Amino acid sequence: MKKFLALILTLAMALSLAACGGGDKPADSSAADGGQQQSQPADSGSSGGGDESYNISVILKTTASEYWGYVVAGANAYQKDHPNVTVTVKGATSETAYDEQLNMIETDMNNGDIDGYVIAPLQADMVANMISGQTKPIVAVDTDIDAPEVLSFVGTGNEAAGKLGGEAAANLAKERGWTEIKCIEIAGVQGDSTNEARMAGYKAGIEAAGGTFLSDETQYANAVADQAVSCMEAIMQNHPEGIAVICANNDDMAMAAARAASGNDAYKDTVFLGFDGIQSACNSILAGEETMSVCQEGYSMGYNSVDAVVRALQGEKLDEFIDAGASIVDPSTAQARLEQLQGYLA
Repeated sequence: MKKFLALILTLAMALSLAACGGGDKPADSSAADGGQQQSQPADSGSSGGGDESYNISVILKTTASEYWGYVVAGANAYQKDHPNVTVTVKGATSETAYDEQLNMIETDMNNGDIDGYVIAPLQADMVANMISGQTKPIVAVDTDIDAPEVLSFVGTGNEAAGKLGGEAAANLAKERGWTEIKCIEIAGVQGDSTNEARMAGYKAGIEAAGGTFLSDETQYANAVADQAVSCMEAIMQNHPEGIAVICANNDDMAMAAARAASGNDAYKDTVFLGFDGIQSACNSILAGEETMSVCQEGYSMGYNSVDAVVRALQGEKLDEFIDAGASIVDPSTAQARLEQLQGYLA
């Protein structure tokens, strides 16, 4: 009888242990499941990888302009929303400080504490050579980098956005009484891929609306306002009869051109088209100076580019292009756009 009771007790203990094991997975299986859960795609504005800590380097063309200030604000906002992600933002002192930016990139590429990179290149071909062989996630922002190491480009479809602006400017010029729609561009840095894409878009938009884009008379102002003034003075000297549309690679140059032409009756109905849709442009449009601007979403670019690097670190395959979108701001929408931008920097 004692042996029988002992046997029953032994069987009961075995069954109890089997039941406990059935409720928990083995240690290796549990770890594998945990890894799968962490590698699920992270939506923009997600938890940023739970408890996993990431250190992201953001290297921009410059931080010395209002537009790039929105990109900085967006990147910093991601860190604020995701305390486990450290975001370090830096940029060259100007958009022609090529060596300065290349030194920043070289330094951070050799920093073992950095987990991933966001880069807005001043010289995309040089940056492509510099990042060759890098295995950590790299996302390009604002300007693409043609390199296999770059997982995604977050930015504006610059040519499509430029076309949108060119058509809108040409149509407004017609409304203002221009019968011959000619356009001259005050461009940014010659050879810059973003500049070239916007120029192609402007040309396509002007021509689609029945105008003429005077490519041979393009003026390069290196993306800065003071050089744009000189360019506009040259245009007025060459065309005392006036030009229907002056388009510029950014708002700073468009505003400078509009100011330079103020008081010249031949240019009082000229459409001054900028690109970026920044606060100062909205104020200029409301004041009757710059006429309209193609808006790109710098804040969203900054936020979404960091988010893309984090999602790559979590194991998600990124889309090759993440479009931040574009729109037109004119006197009818400038106030609303201004208030939106002020909210980003609040």
